Amino acid sequence: MIDISRERVITFTEAAGHLPRRRMGRRPHVATLYRWTQRGLRGVRLESIQIGGSLCTSVEAMQRFFNRLGGGDESPAASSPSADRAKAVSQAEQVCKAAGI
Repeated sequence: MIDISRERVITFTEAAGHLPRRRMGRRPHVATLYRWTQRGLRGVRLESIQIGGSLCTSVEAMQRFFNRLGGGDESPAASSPSADRAKAVSQAEQVCKAAGI
């Protein structure tokens, strides 16, 4: 999820300018970014946010998108379970222990 107070929000046109050149030295078209937000790529979708009449993303969202595509972790925090998940695991372990499993 894009946090506009912490991330560098950019339009799709600006985002296309951040991408490396590909075929014949051209950058990916803006429509490619729209497709990545709507349909995704290999099951991964690019995060976007509507600001006024413009659909935007962030530099950080693009980094998360490419990290997921590459199979890497987003960040060290992403690999640790959330507090709710950790609590649920702890409770399940207690139930199993009480049942003798």
